[in-house]
Amino acid sequence: MIKHVVCFKLKDVSAENCKKAAEVLLSMKDNIDYIKEIEVGTDFLHSPRSFDVYLSVVLENEEMLDVYQNDAYHCDVVKAHMHAVAEKSVCIDFNL
Repeated sequence: MIKHVVCFKLKDVSAENCKKAAEVLLSMKDNIDYIKEIEVGTDFLHSPRSFDVYLSVVLENEEMLDVYQNDAYHCDVVKAHMHAVAEKSVCIDFNL
């Protein structure tokens, strides 16, 4: 199993924008059937070192991570939205 974790720092950290970003990320649950687990959260602390939105996805293996990275819904809907609203992101992928 592979865990893919991404943290996003948004350009506009209003509650509305954080909620919308979280909803878009969580929409993968119903649109990408090979995702084993998905978790999304928003930061409440808003410290200078905080990121605003968190995504964790569990996939079967590294091959499925490649499939996920090129998935049409992930690219056309989720990445498109997150690239538009995020200032930056950090990612880590690891074996469970």
